[in-house]
Amino acid sequence: MTDSSFPPDANVSEKEITCAYETVAAATKAASTNFYYAFATLPPEKRNAVYAGYSFCRLADDIVDEGNYGERTDDALDSLQSRLKAAYQGEYSVNEGALPLVESSPDLWRALGDTLHKFPIDQQHLIDVIEGCRMDMNGTTYETWDQLVEYCKRVASATGLALIEVLGYEDEKAVEYAIDLGIALQLTNILRDITEDLKIGRVYLPSEELEEFGVSMDDLRSKNASPEYIRFMKFQITRARKYLETGVRLFPLLDEQSRQCPEMMIHVYELLLDRIEKNNFDTLNQRASLTRLQKLKLLVVIWLRARGLRFV
Repeated sequence: MTDSSFPPDANVSEKEITCAYETVAAATKAASTNFYYAFATLPPEKRNAVYAGYSFCRLADDIVDEGNYGERTDDALDSLQSRLKAAYQGEYSVNEGALPLVESSPDLWRALGDTLHKFPIDQQHLIDVIEGCRMDMNGTTYETWDQLVEYCKRVASATGLALIEVLGYEDEKAVEYAIDLGIALQLTNILRDITEDLKIGRVYLPSEELEEFGVSMDDLRSKNASPEYIRFMKFQITRARKYLETGVRLFPLLDEQSRQCPEMMIHVYELLLDRIEKNNFDTLNQRASLTRLQKLKLLVVIWLRARGLRFV
């Protein structure tokens, strides 16, 4: 699967490309061991492409979350978008200083540029990721569910849409399912991280729905898991599961060699939703996470599947 809209950058050697992919793979492993091993189930060329895409999305997220750019964060995101545009034009040999403001490894751009040459990833998907991160800059408040969905589509669904263009599909329904899957995953993250997000001034929960269920901001800040809050959370978990049920319809539509990767990633989120329920829906005082045993079992399953074996 090759996008011939631009040639490979003549200034970058095959050796440099190989090194670049090794760098983004290592960065992915350092950021998320579970995702790293899930991606490892993919064929080599697709695996490298996903590591490159993950590293790009991580960079966009870090620009906002790490706060290193202060009042120039918006400019840094603009700079990132300009560099992305250049990569789409076949210019991905980055000299020091070629990306104003944003500190990034030249290897990231070599790997991403090579990926964009090989796979037909719509540029708008990666721009949407940047714009989703931009929405986080000044804290977040969403009045309605529809507004929150728009955010979820940018930061999560857009990533999924880029991913399936690497994995390969033919049925256009895959796009709809990937969007719903992204909403399910981002909503799960939001429900898990309410307390952590409050500490940095972010409230993703729709204010209309909080009011409808009788949950106040004071309840959230004081970690008051009241009966009203529990009902609110049950409603949201049910919603997340419904989007997940639609989203998993994506898997049979993907290239057969590639579907195990997202299947394993989704299993992590199913376990997180299970954990929230086991914690009686109290995500204010108990952060849902996987146990060491669950993580170990998941990694074993990923390792076996990567070798064409099955876990019994």
